[in-house]
Amino acid sequence: MAFNVVVKVHPVVLFQIVDSYERRNADSLRVIGTLLGSVEKGVVEVSNCFCVPHREHDNEVEAELVYAAELRDLNARVNTQENVVGWWATGNEVTRHSSLIHDYYTIECPNAIHLTLDTTLQGTSMGIKAYIRVPIGTPSGNNGSMFTTVPVEITCYEPERVGLQLSSKTIGIKKSVEPVHELAQVSEATGNVLSMLDTVLDYVNEILAGRNISPQDNAVGRALLDMVNSVPKMTPEEFENMLNSNIKDLLMVICLSQLTKTQIQLNEKLTLLTTL
Repeated sequence: MAFNVVVKVHPVVLFQIVDSYERRNADSLRVIGTLLGSVEKGVVEVSNCFCVPHREHDNEVEAELVYAAELRDLNARVNTQENVVGWWATGNEVTRHSSLIHDYYTIECPNAIHLTLDTTLQGTSMGIKAYIRVPIGTPSGNNGSMFTTVPVEITCYEPERVGLQLSSKTIGIKKSVEPVHELAQVSEATGNVLSMLDTVLDYVNEILAGRNISPQDNAVGRALLDMVNSVPKMTPEEFENMLNSNIKDLLMVICLSQLTKTQIQLNEKLTLLTTL
């Protein structure tokens, strides 16, 4: 495997790893499992995972491989796009048992990756690292292998992004948060955009007035110019008409959704009446 590999991990994978760690046996120091996803042009996208029960001894590792194979086959029936791409473990380092576990996953996936997640929170954040195993040695001497790090990123589908934004609202409170109404989401997004526009305008005005203390960055200026030029040119009247039209479409979708729910409830009640 080339060194220009990039690993992209979806948030659901991190949630599943943390959940498995919280549910571990009391005598387990760490938890391991299988990573599922896809590989394309040097990008390993990890979209799912599951835990594999195991026990670690001084010189050997006991893992329930039959259980892992059954879960892999069951997942393949549901999602044929996901294949084994490697394995994960909790902790902030590669242990002496990691090579033994990696040997098994190289059978499932020749270029398997190894992902570690620091659930002990020893650093300032939950550290995420990705590794690949590469051969080392000399042609006429002893050969071996070593784990080397590769870049790892967090990527999101749009539904995952919405879920993360909703989850972030529960930070610091001890009660659940309900999904907001569609119109409330539009209002909240509009408020965020206005706040960011105010920040940009303050930055530009400070530079024009010569009051900006930080060094002026030409790259920031070019990025702002490209952003402004990318916005379609329209009059305030045209923008108001477009906004009103979209709001009407959104209200229509909401009304149709409510009518569908009412119709389903009515059908259920009629079915219940006919069975009495």
